[in-house]
Amino acid sequence: MKKPELLAPAGDMEKLQMAIAYGADAVYVGGKEFSLRANAKNFDLPELKQAIAYAHSKNVKVYVSVNIFANNRDFDGLHEYLSVLKEINADAVIVADLGVINVARQIPGLEIHISTQANVTNYQSAALYKELGAGRVILARELSFEEIKEVNEHKAIETEVFIHGAMCVSYSGRCLLSNYMAQGRDANRGDCAQPCRWKYHLVEELRPGEYMPVYEDERGTHILNSKDLCMIDHIPQLVASGVTSLKIEGRMKTAYYVAMVTKIYREALDDYFTDPAFYTSKKDYYMKELDRTGNRGFITGFFENKAIDGQNLSNTIYNNSQEFVGIVEAYDASTGFALVEQRNKFSQGDELEIISPKGSFKQIITDMYDIEGDPLQSAPHPQQMLRIKFTKSVDKFDIMRIMDKQT
Repeated sequence: MKKPELLAPAGDMEKLQMAIAYGADAVYVGGKEFSLRANAKNFDLPELKQAIAYAHSKNVKVYVSVNIFANNRDFDGLHEYLSVLKEINADAVIVADLGVINVARQIPGLEIHISTQANVTNYQSAALYKELGAGRVILARELSFEEIKEVNEHKAIETEVFIHGAMCVSYSGRCLLSNYMAQGRDANRGDCAQPCRWKYHLVEELRPGEYMPVYEDERGTHILNSKDLCMIDHIPQLVASGVTSLKIEGRMKTAYYVAMVTKIYREALDDYFTDPAFYTSKKDYYMKELDRTGNRGFITGFFENKAIDGQNLSNTIYNNSQEFVGIVEAYDASTGFALVEQRNKFSQGDELEIISPKGSFKQIITDMYDIEGDPLQSAPHPQQMLRIKFTKSVDKFDIMRIMDKQT
């Protein structure tokens, strides 16, 4: 069995660097144009060139999302944009719209991946996209293990599946609810308002203004609000299904989220291919770590034929049992001090966990200074640069988080 690619999200340069540092084989990014997730920072063309060069220097691939559903006006400049992506060595473009595919395949050597937005649910569709010039399809989220395996048994094309992150109430993200509820904020053009996360009540036609709860809770209910996908317990089935790439959702998530989720899936994949029994023995650890990242509760989606207990009816707040407080920028081995960019408040006396791609250790913070050398009791200002002494060596991109109160 071949080890699948681990594909991580990168909403900006920092997240790209974190995904790579923590074990991604490939990352997917969005440009300022023609991409869904319009509210992510995204990359302009010079930034894309820099990001691709950086990733390639680490032997990591970069796939660029060009996955809007295009209107006629969107084709102005599209060919030129795709040509530049080829020139700066993007490893593939992710597309959904047939018109965009038609333009992309006119550019020699440009690898095309078909977005999950295209709703590929069967091997016949996969084969047709191959005839149109695609090298990979990102399968619809609604497929089971057996259906994915059947697509792969026909050996038509490379396949990719989502394994972790936010789920959408609509069919593989093809949603019109945002357009209708949020004055033209088009989910299929990168501007989803996420109305599936809103609270809803029932109003009877002849009794306007009288709001009846759909679920008996004084706060209302979130009837469309899906739990998050998590497939960490099912690495063997994913591998057995024959997929080429395992994809983590989250271009809008934090750098901490990207790093930690990538790290845990990297460990799980490597552990499974080293020793399946060792992977099995670590399942509780994997899940505990993933539960410490922001989530709405976990489900396995449709992989086991249909989603069970898939909606979070109480709220849309992310569960997050630990707080990301800083990231290491540089380390001076001669003094034991590191330059740290602070992200959330912490103080002297706090016990922190320092996490790297290779492992972790714990320590109580005792020596902390601002960049001018003045001693600090606490670090209250986001993105303040600090000098902190560590009991062990650290590296750039190591993460600091406050220890879980339960550990």
